[in-house]
Amino acid sequence: MRGVVAGNDIEKLIRLVAKLPALGQRSARRIVLQLLKKRESLFLPLIASMQDVVNNVKTCEICGNYDTESPCSICTSNARDNSIICVVQDVADLWAMERGGMFRGKYHILGGVLSALDGVAPEDLNINALLHRLNNPEVKEVILALPATIDGQITTNFLMQKLKPFDVKISTLAQGIPVGAELDYMDEGTIQLALSSRKLL
Repeated sequence: MRGVVAGNDIEKLIRLVAKLPALGQRSARRIVLQLLKKRESLFLPLIASMQDVVNNVKTCEICGNYDTESPCSICTSNARDNSIICVVQDVADLWAMERGGMFRGKYHILGGVLSALDGVAPEDLNINALLHRLNNPEVKEVILALPATIDGQITTNFLMQKLKPFDVKISTLAQGIPVGAELDYMDEGTIQLALSSRKLL
């Protein structure tokens, strides 16, 4: 990188920051410069907070969410509806659903969607754990809240076949989610509309 000695610590940090979603070299360079300018007030607290996350955050053994405990606070909450499980692609989608507090059931994170192009097969996803959860007679409905993309639809169709032997209603998010969209980029109102207008399959 021009202006920075090759191989030094600053360049290494810039390269790492540039690997984050939606960031390139220019944005990463600006972020690193701000961190260096505000070492005491921003950089050092950020390092400490990141270390805390690395040390303390766990993956929930039930749903796959991130929390400081496993099972997570959503899975152990008595205020949540145990009869409904909302299946989402990733933790970011769970967070999107939780932002508006519109869904009071439980979640299941697949960890991706089926994709021949990316080499993602059924065994790469958290499907067996979902099927195991459906052995609980308390579960009455599964909402498939997967992306409105080709891969998302393929995954939805695959899960529909897997869920057929179970005595549960199967629904998907309805109007409000445009084709090609992902939950993490939707506003709370759009997600609320799609959730309340979900359709049975």
